[in-house]
Amino acid sequence: MAPTDSPSPASKARSPLKLKKGSLVKVDRHAYMADSSRAASDPEPPDYIFLGPGEVLQVKEDAALIRWRLPVPDVWLPADVLRPGNSL
Repeated sequence: MAPTDSPSPASKARSPLKLKKGSLVKVDRHAYMADSSRAASDPEPPDYIFLGPGEVLQVKEDAALIRWRLPVPDVWLPADVLRPGNSL
């Protein structure tokens, strides 16, 4: 049997979220807390980032600038902790 170039189902599940300006996202709590450097810098992150949704304002490499519909600062977060959000 010849090898195929298509990714396996397991690798598709782990592929990063395709981000574009205007997308609505939430932060995956498990992925965020699994990174010890992020957890160390913010041991008790605010709940609103997990409830979302936040809007993607800008995308650079593997990170996105997120704005929530609250009076809080915009924040750069890595794409690997972001999940699709629900529209309001």
